[in-house]
Amino acid sequence: MSAPTRRRTGWLVAAALMLLVAVLLSLAVGSRQIGPGEVFQALLHGGTSDNAQVVRSLRVPRTVIGIVVGVALALAGTLLQGVTRNPIAEPGVLGISQGASVGVVCAIAFFGVHTLAGYVWFAFAGAALAAAGVYAVASGGYRGASPVRLALAGAAMNAFLASVVSGIATTNARALDEFRFWQVGSISGRGSEIVGQVWPFLLAGLLLVAVVSRGLDALALGDDAATGLGHNVAVLRALGALGATVLTGVAVAAAGPIAFTGLAVPHIARSLVGSAHRWVLPLAALLGPVMLLVSDVIGRIVFPPSEIPVAVMTALLGVPFLIILVRRKSVVTA
Repeated sequence: MSAPTRRRTGWLVAAALMLLVAVLLSLAVGSRQIGPGEVFQALLHGGTSDNAQVVRSLRVPRTVIGIVVGVALALAGTLLQGVTRNPIAEPGVLGISQGASVGVVCAIAFFGVHTLAGYVWFAFAGAALAAAGVYAVASGGYRGASPVRLALAGAAMNAFLASVVSGIATTNARALDEFRFWQVGSISGRGSEIVGQVWPFLLAGLLLVAVVSRGLDALALGDDAATGLGHNVAVLRALGALGATVLTGVAVAAAGPIAFTGLAVPHIARSLVGSAHRWVLPLAALLGPVMLLVSDVIGRIVFPPSEIPVAVMTALLGVPFLIILVRRKSVVTA
């Protein structure tokens, strides 16, 4: 095994260990502090104590959702940066998150849906329609859906859908109140049924990642080079955008819009293992839930017994770290 391979493998192992620690912290830390021994006792042997009930009924679903959302956002961001060759691309760049927001606010205002489990399907539908609209706009013309056209179409769609959300929410007081709860971006208060609803979509997204992973390195060389290497650029870009749409739909449907994770984690992964996607994708899949769970844990303990939503904490903790990476010129572009 060569030295670069050993180094990259070491980072994967380290990220896996960090994820295990983050999971343990998520299960043990909060307004009620629970020792590691009690956590393992509750997971392995059950029990009827208050602490065991808290671990199994509240923190396990919250932690599992944090893992699912972290994996989905990190991989979606990696796909989008690879497909668009845009280093600042993230899951909102194609209007996907705003599309999900439109779906949720319409569900509340027009269809009488008032539960998180009900929001899931409307969020997926909105995300899918927004992504399809962006791709249809960007693919018009003889050059097809180029990276620049995708980014511009996504920016336009974001602005349009944001105005739709504001228009509906501000004219319907009940919709505004309920939408605020979902829009803030949090993994608390979510039940295990949410995981049951989104895991098939997560699996589909992971399969799409596996399909396009080898082609992303070719896309980084440019469309002509990718075509010369035997890749169908249009199909590759469409499958990558579809995978990012599905994964973002999973994350947004389960936890609401959580910004920055999909932007920062791919850059962090590239700074550690280089630009080869066979290393970047698995490392991002491990670091995404680490970032989300650690941010969630910190949000629980900053102002107890109140909690800061995880979407707020990911921005507060992640932005300075990304700035440090940029200033050190250690960010590797796709």
